[in-house]
Amino acid sequence: MENILFFHDHSIIILFLIIILTIYVLTSLILSKKYDKYTIEGQEIETIWTIVPAFMLIFIAFPSIKTLYLIEDSKEPTISIKIIGHQWYWSYEYFPLKEGEVESFIENSKLFRLLKTRELVILPSLNIIRGIVTSDDVIHSWTVPSIGVKVDALPGRLNQIFLFSKRLGIFVGQCSEICGMNHSFMPITLKFCSTKEFISTVSGFDNK
Repeated sequence: MENILFFHDHSIIILFLIIILTIYVLTSLILSKKYDKYTIEGQEIETIWTIVPAFMLIFIAFPSIKTLYLIEDSKEPTISIKIIGHQWYWSYEYFPLKEGEVESFIENSKLFRLLKTRELVILPSLNIIRGIVTSDDVIHSWTVPSIGVKVDALPGRLNQIFLFSKRLGIFVGQCSEICGMNHSFMPITLKFCSTKEFISTVSGFDNK
């Protein structure tokens, strides 16, 4: 998510500079009392406005490629979690620490309206977590914007996503696919905690 935010700011700065340059050139031509044919049809100016945009595209392309690589990069995960979409709730399976599904239904909350779940998804911070996403019925989308995660849950197909958080805390999201009449009641609540707390909570024993 940090790289996505950096790429956004980087692109906005370049676009802002392009807008300023374009407005300056147009204003200069409009306020000029006479047009110089070398300014309008000169080979030098045509060369400049061909090369400069090409370099601008390069400055945008390299950070974009780096961000896409980081998003899709396959890593060696510490644990895996299977995420299954249902109408209209999510269920989770932890591997290899716990057997059986943990069903996560919506819960009333004044602080997180329509974003709080009865069962939190407990995950360890500073660890690479692989999420295997699928659906039990229709197409869903497991989305947590604050950590830059959005992946479709398709029936009969497994999609893969990697999670990593340097911060402790609760992160919320919800299904971002129009999957049915109760689509807005499929929230996601993640809690990133220490590794010791994660093992104690999920597997039921203290990590001594």
